[in-house]
Amino acid sequence: SNLLAACLALSATLFYVFVYTMWLKRSTPHNIVIGGAAGAAPPLVAWAAVTGTLGAPAVILFAVICFWTPPHFWALAIKYKDDYARAGVPMLPVVATLASTKRQIFAYSVVLLPVSLSLLLTGTVGWVYAASALVLGGLFVWEAWRLRSNDAPGAAMGVFRASIYYLAFIFIAVAAWLRQGERQAETMQTGPFDPAAFKEALRTLRTLTKESDPDIFVPELV
Repeated sequence: SNLLAACLALSATLFYVFVYTMWLKRSTPHNIVIGGAAGAAPPLVAWAAVTGTLGAPAVILFAVICFWTPPHFWALAIKYKDDYARAGVPMLPVVATLASTKRQIFAYSVVLLPVSLSLLLTGTVGWVYAASALVLGGLFVWEAWRLRSNDAPGAAMGVFRASIYYLAFIFIAVAAWLRQGERQAETMQTGPFDPAAFKEALRTLRTLTKESDPDIFVPELV
C-alpha cells in the first residue's frame, strides 16, 4: 500500500460515516446518489495501492458503482418503503411517487450501460468485458423497464437481484480480462519460440531420463 491509497480509504470511510450516515441519509432523498461515492471508492483505493497513482480505468469503475448504486438501493427501498418512513429516512420511494421512483431507476440503469462501456476506451479491457457489459447492462435495463409496468408486491426485488448479479459479474469480467492480459505479457517476455532450443531441451530430457533408468525406452524425438 501507499499514502495515496491510505488517504483514499480513510476519506471514503469518513465520508460514509459523517457525510452520508450522519447528514445526508436523513436530510435529502438524494442521500444515496451523493453518499454512494463512499461505496464506489474501492476501485480507486485498489488502483492507487498497486500503481501509486489514479488512472482513468479506476475512475470509470468508480463511476460505474456511482451510477449503479441508486437503482440498486431504490429498488430495495420500494420494498421497505414503510420501514424507511417510520424511521424518518427520506428515501426516494418515501418522498416521491412510486411511478417517479421507477422512472429514476430506469434512467440510471440506462446511463450505466454507456458508462460501463467507456472502460473500453482506456484499452484496459477487451471483447470479453465488452460482451459482458452489454449482456449484463441489457438485462439490468430490461428488469428496470419491466418494473415500470409492474405494481405487484415485491416486483422491485427483481431489479435488486439483477443489480447484485450485474456488479458481481461485471467486476469478474474485468478481473478475467486483466488476468488474461498478464498471461499474454508473461508469454511475450519469454521471447519468440526457438526451435533449436526446444530440440536441445528434448535431447537433455532424453539423456536425463536414460541416466535415471537405463532400461526405459525413450524414442528419438529429434
